[in-house]
Amino acid sequence: MEAESDVVKDMGYNSIIPLDEFLAAGIHIGTQQKTKDMMRFVYRVRTDGLYVIDIQSTDERIRMAAALLAKYDPTKILIVSARQYGHHPVKIFAKTIGAKAILGRFIPGTLTNPILDIYTEPDIMMVTDPHGDAQAVKEAVSVGIPVIALCDTNNSTSNVDLIIPTNNKGRKALSLVYFLLSKKTTELKGIPFNLTMEDFETEL
Repeated sequence: MEAESDVVKDMGYNSIIPLDEFLAAGIHIGTQQKTKDMMRFVYRVRTDGLYVIDIQSTDERIRMAAALLAKYDPTKILIVSARQYGHHPVKIFAKTIGAKAILGRFIPGTLTNPILDIYTEPDIMMVTDPHGDAQAVKEAVSVGIPVIALCDTNNSTSNVDLIIPTNNKGRKALSLVYFLLSKKTTELKGIPFNLTMEDFETEL
């Protein structure tokens, strides 16, 4: 496997967790495609054609997302994941901060049709993948609420208000991102937090 020790510009940056923990989870491993939107978060391209995400940007954006979420009433935060490996970490994250989670298929009208039993009115929404969760993003835009999204190198981000650049497909990567978001959000809100990354990890 190609060494990733030079995956971040080391200027004495103090990351949330040691960089090797980011690397072990594969947060930095993008796809073989990159969109114009995501180019600013790409650190380099590997010899096998995979784009590598700058971990420092991921770390900074996790902090920004946590700071934004901490300002909202948790019951008005909606976390969405159609992606299977996102189901468990999203469920734990939502439970930890007191938010609502929608896992699997996002039913059209959930944010826009008040006559539906599942209708909900969040003040902010977070999605695991703006492509897989496109219906949720579309509805959030139509009702005018901000969208935070985990975005891989191949994602279009035109309807995303706050991008967290990360591998949004890997089991361990998704576990770590949602673990860190939980850790930082609860810290800012003064809520006790005693979970580990393993608690967020989807079982194989």
